[in-house]
Amino acid sequence: MQEIIEKIENAKNLDEIEKIRVELFGKKGVITAGFARLKDIPNEEKKAFAENLNIQRDTFNARILEKKEILEKEFIKSKMKSDGVDITLFNEPLSSGAIHPVMATMDKIIEYFVAQNFSVETGPLIEDDFHNFEALNLPKYHPARDMQDTFYLKDFRLLRTHTSPVQVRTMLKEKPPIRMIAPGSVFRRDLDLTHTPMFHQVEGLVVEDESKVSFANLKYILEDFLRYMFGDVKVRFRPSFFPFTEPSTEVDISCIFCGGKGCRVCKQTGWLEVLGSGVVDPNVFKAVGYKNVSGYAFGLGVERFAMLLHQIPDLRSLFEGDIRLLEQFK
Repeated sequence: MQEIIEKIENAKNLDEIEKIRVELFGKKGVITAGFARLKDIPNEEKKAFAENLNIQRDTFNARILEKKEILEKEFIKSKMKSDGVDITLFNEPLSSGAIHPVMATMDKIIEYFVAQNFSVETGPLIEDDFHNFEALNLPKYHPARDMQDTFYLKDFRLLRTHTSPVQVRTMLKEKPPIRMIAPGSVFRRDLDLTHTPMFHQVEGLVVEDESKVSFANLKYILEDFLRYMFGDVKVRFRPSFFPFTEPSTEVDISCIFCGGKGCRVCKQTGWLEVLGSGVVDPNVFKAVGYKNVSGYAFGLGVERFAMLLHQIPDLRSLFEGDIRLLEQFK
């Protein structure tokens, strides 16, 4: 018995203590075999034999549990020491990237409209004349086509000048009601402080039964959206012209730089133009085969919003890849 106790005490790890337990209490273990012999022991010796066997069983079991607890604590301590990290060690600061300010702004815009139950639709970058112009009430030789300097390809196709063709494709594919936004890249032959040949738009469209949607719905959602983007600003709607909406409006916010008092950025007017909107022209619905419906649409330039949110003076700097600018958005 003493020999077995010493063997238990000298166990160096959990595997060894488990091996000893099996040798004693397993199917072929010493204690298990002892209890199996009870039926062969004479009756006058059976009581003393059983008592001695019970004492050995309880003693060995208690010693094994005690030793196992000690070894488990040692194992955990050793494991923690080997896996631990010395946080006092010196290390160079890690250099990490960041989401581009234009993409971050687009994500914020999309998040708002998705929360308002708008679907997100996409379409091809290379379009045809029907989807990009004619279906949007811009027939051939319409003077408003001059407002968009288009990149034409040799096969009479073109690089889309806005994401409105996605709205046309969605209406041709689905029946009302429609509640969607179309974010993506667009292309125009233009380059200056506030224009680049490639930029990003988010356009929205809502179409429902003509009794369920009006300009008032458009006004409410755009006011709420602009305050979500820019904080507590005033919003105004000015009459304007777009071929695909009637009535059409330009939407302004009070200047976020001077609070509407007048400054160089807002050209002393106290207002900043941020997007265009209006009630969808009936000719657009006619082009896609819709009847007895009404709707509103709006569109905005993502770069314009990014410039206002981050006070960036030159649009071109967003696309030059200048690390000095981009590393500010980590």
